Amino acid sequence: MVDPPPAAQPNAPATTIVEPILTRPMARLLVVSLGALGSFYLLMPVVPAYAAGNGAGGMGVGLSTGVLMLGTVLTELAAPALIARHGYRTVVALALLLLGTPAVLLVASSWPPVVLGVCLLRGAGLGIVFVAGAALVAELAPDTRRSEALGLYGATVGVPSIVCLPLGVWLSGHVGFAPVFVTGAALALLSLAAVRGMPARSARVEPMPPGTLRRYLDVGGLAGPMVVFAAVALVAGVLLTFLPLSLSATSPGSAAVALLVQSCTTPLARWVAGRYGDRYGGSLLLPAVIAVVLGTAGLAWVHSPLAVIAGVALFGAGFGVAQNVTLALMFARVARSGFARVSTLWNLAYDAGMGIGAVSFGLLVSPIGYSAGFALTAAVLLTVLVPAWRERHRFPARMA
Repeated sequence: MVDPPPAAQPNAPATTIVEPILTRPMARLLVVSLGALGSFYLLMPVVPAYAAGNGAGGMGVGLSTGVLMLGTVLTELAAPALIARHGYRTVVALALLLLGTPAVLLVASSWPPVVLGVCLLRGAGLGIVFVAGAALVAELAPDTRRSEALGLYGATVGVPSIVCLPLGVWLSGHVGFAPVFVTGAALALLSLAAVRGMPARSARVEPMPPGTLRRYLDVGGLAGPMVVFAAVALVAGVLLTFLPLSLSATSPGSAAVALLVQSCTTPLARWVAGRYGDRYGGSLLLPAVIAVVLGTAGLAWVHSPLAVIAGVALFGAGFGVAQNVTLALMFARVARSGFARVSTLWNLAYDAGMGIGAVSFGLLVSPIGYSAGFALTAAVLLTVLVPAWRERHRFPARMA
C-alpha cells in the first residue's frame, strides 16, 4: 500500500502562517510619525527655556507645556470624528502643517501670547498624530501580534526622543534658538511626502459616542489603565519641562546627558514590553510604576549628576513599559471599531497628565524648590500603585 501524500495525512501538523508587521502602509506611518515627533521633541525642552530666557517665571514656563498639551487634548477629542469624515491622509497632512508652520513664528517673536499661541497650534497637530498613529498600528497589525506591533511602533517613534530631546538642548545653547525652531518646522513639513502612501480611510473608525466620558470608561473597562498612565505621564511633563532648568545652575552639561538616557531607555523598555506583553500582560504594570516612583525620587538630588542620571534611567524604563502595557490592555477591551476611541483616550491620559504635571510643578517650584518638588511628585505617584496592582491578572491578547 502506498502512503498518502503528507497533505492528506489526518495527523499532519498544520502550517502556521506568521503575518508580517512591517507592511508598506506601516512603513509610511512610521516615516510620518518620525518626522512629526522629531519636530515635537526637538522643541519640547527648548520652548520652556526660550520662555524663561525672555522673562517668563515658573508659571509662564509651565504654561508653555500646559498650553501645548491643552491643544493636544482638545484635538484628540475631535480626532476620531475627523478621521471618520475626512480619512487618515487628510487629517495627518493637516497635523503636519500645524506642527511645522507655526514654529517659524517663534523666530520672529518671543512675545508670550505668540509663544503660547504657537504651542496651542502645535499641540493640535500633535494630538492628531498621536490618535491616528496608535489607531493605525492597531488596525494594520495582526490580532495575535498587536502587542508586538505596538512595541515596534513605540520603539521606532522613540528614536526622535533619543536624538531630538538632547539635540534641541545642545543646539539652543550653542547656535541659538532660531535654528532649532526652523529645523523643527522642516522636520514636520518634509514628512508630508510620506502621507500619500498611508491608508486613506477606514470603515472601522467610529467617533466618540454620545454621553459622558466617564460613562464610556465604565462600560469599556478602560479607567484603570488610563488613570495609571495619566499619573505616570504627569512625571514626564515635569521632567521634560523642568529638568534642564533644575540643572542649569549646578550642572548644565548634565541636562543633555540625562535627556539622552531617558529617551534611550523609554523606547527600549517599550519594545521589550511589547515582546513579552502578550504573555505577561498587566503583571508588568506594577513594576513599571514602582520604577517611575523610584526614578522620580532620585531627581530630588539635583546636585548629584549620577543620582539624576540614575533617576531618569529608572523613570524611562518604567515609562516605556507603562506605555505599552496600558495601551495593549485598552485595545484588548474594545472591538476593532473602537480602536480610534481607545487611541484618543490613551493619548488624553498622556497629554492631560503631562500638561497638569508641568503647570502644577510650575506653581510649586518657586515656593519649595526643585528638590522638594520632585520628591512631592514621587509621593503623589504612590497613589496609583493600587490600580496598577489590580491589573496584574489582565492580558492584552484578545480571545475569540
